[in-house]
Amino acid sequence: MLNLNLHHVSVVVRDLDRALGFYRDVLGLQPLPRPDFPVRGAWLSCGERQLHLVVHDGQTLRSSDSVDNNDGHFALNTNDFDAVVAALAAHGFSEAAADGDPRRLLVKRSGAAGFAQLYLLDPDRNVVEINAAPT
Repeated sequence: MLNLNLHHVSVVVRDLDRALGFYRDVLGLQPLPRPDFPVRGAWLSCGERQLHLVVHDGQTLRSSDSVDNNDGHFALNTNDFDAVVAALAAHGFSEAAADGDPRRLLVKRSGAAGFAQLYLLDPDRNVVEINAAPT
């Protein structure tokens, strides 16, 4: 059996400054040094793993404006789910926002997964899950 661990997740973005504003200022991820690649981007610390933002001038991976927990996404984990919901609300995100609103939160406080989950969109419509899964 191979011994593999997740190192990073790469997310395609169109506007690096806007994406950094979301991941750094809203979600609290910290920038890391990044090599001088020919493509613009940023690396961010996410616990023991990394999130890499890669600029692509064309279309990103999603074209839908809806928060869809069944679409491709990556998940972040927290030990204080309610504090995350409150912090996102302070940044204008809301469970009451209409479908298609970029600040809509899809919150599942209980469900088949067995732990609380929420889903939201980054500025490029990438789906981000934040959950309270036991670690």
